[in-house]
Order: sequence, then C-alpha cells, then structure tokens
Amino acid sequence: MRAEVHQVADAAYLVHGHNTNWVILKDGDDVTLVDTGYPGDRQGVLDSLAAVGSSPEAVAAVLITHAHNDHLGSAEYLRAAHGTPVYLHPAEVPHARREFLHQATIGDVVRNAWRPGVVAWAVHVVRVGGTDHNPVTAPEPFPAEGALDLPGRPVPVHTPGHTDGHCVYHLPDAGIVISGDALVVGHATSRITGPQLLHRFFDHERARTLASLELIGALDGDTLLPGHGAVHRGPLRAAAEQARERASR
Repeated sequence: MRAEVHQVADAAYLVHGHNTNWVILKDGDDVTLVDTGYPGDRQGVLDSLAAVGSSPEAVAAVLITHAHNDHLGSAEYLRAAHGTPVYLHPAEVPHARREFLHQATIGDVVRNAWRPGVVAWAVHVVRVGGTDHNPVTAPEPFPAEGALDLPGRPVPVHTPGHTDGHCVYHLPDAGIVISGDALVVGHATSRITGPQLLHRFFDHERARTLASLELIGALDGDTLLPGHGAVHRGPLRAAAEQARERASR
C-alpha cells in the first residue's frame, strides 16, 4: 500500500498510511513530522517526505501525539539514522521508552472480537508491526512551552485519556488541530465516519478522554487532522460535541 498525501493548507499535508495517519508541516526546505505511522509504514513515511519535496535529513523534529506503535513507528529510526529529535509531552516520554504500556491488551481485543472489524484490524496490526517492541531510546520532552520553534509553529495541547501524555497540536494561524487519537474521524473498527472517539477499550482513562474533548473544542480552528480517518472541515467545537454525543450512545 502506498501512502496517500493530501495537501490541506499551504504548508500542511495529511498522509494516510496503513490505517493510520501522519502529518507533514513545511517551512521552506525544513519540515516537522507529526507521528510516523506503524513500523511497517516506514517506506510510506519516506515516500511522503519525497512527495512534498523533502527528505529525512530535512526533518527538524518528530512530534508524537502519543506513544502507540501506530504513531511511533519510525520515530526511533529517524532519531538513530538522522539525529532527529523526538518530542512528546513529559508524561509520554517514559511511555515512548517502553517503561510501561498504556494500550489495549490481548484480553481487551479478545473480549471485543465480536465487534465488526476488530478481528481484521488485529490481524492487520500484527502484519504491520503494531505488536513489535519499538521503543524510542532517547525521547525528549518539549523544549519550551507554547508554540514550538519548528516548521508550522505547532502548539502542544495536553489532552490526556487515550494515554496519560497524549497531546494534540494546534496551528492557530492555519486554524488546524492535529488530533491524534483524542478525536478521530474514522477507524478500521468503526462503521461510521465523522468526528468520534475510538472504542472505549482503546482508552487508558475514558473519563479523561471525554474531558479532553472540551479542550479540543475550545481551540480556534476549522480543520481537524486526525490520527485515523479523513480531514474534517468545520468548527472544532461542533466536532468535539458530535464525538461526545456519539460516545454516549
């Protein structure tokens, strides 16, 4: 499967990989890469950088929304091969080092195997390295508060629940929020599209995931770039409210 690159703003690209997304933010020759797909998406990551006129050497930093393997996939490769810093929320740094895991267990998957798409999703996860031991050996907390001095000037916003250190990235000037798994627009285990939460068993603390929707809804913007699903256009508050309403059914 080839990665699909979609330009969503002058210097922002949403890339669809193997049932997961990453984002490229450009500033001249330099880029910020937000998330990196599964380990099996590595060639897709490299191809997507080339497709926007960039290269691994031009990645100023990798920002990770959260340290699940479908977002962390090639972060350690870029760090080790090219010296690229990998930044996360401080609470997510030990998660990226694999000092612990906040993710669905095999038992969770078995108990939810009756749900449409879960078994096929689980098989796919194994095939693309989603169950590999894939730590980042030297992840770093964000170097500053507020807007980061990186292409796109992304602003990390702590949105815990899916994991303790989950962050979305706000691009105020472009009206964009890169939402990771705090607010998605589709998933291999979902039969609906549009703003929604992942199934409850994917979240470390569901109550905090729901509370984080308020934080996302309060951000100024009208373009949502999710960790799963297509770009969503429309007020962020309405998207967050729709996800909350769907989660209550």
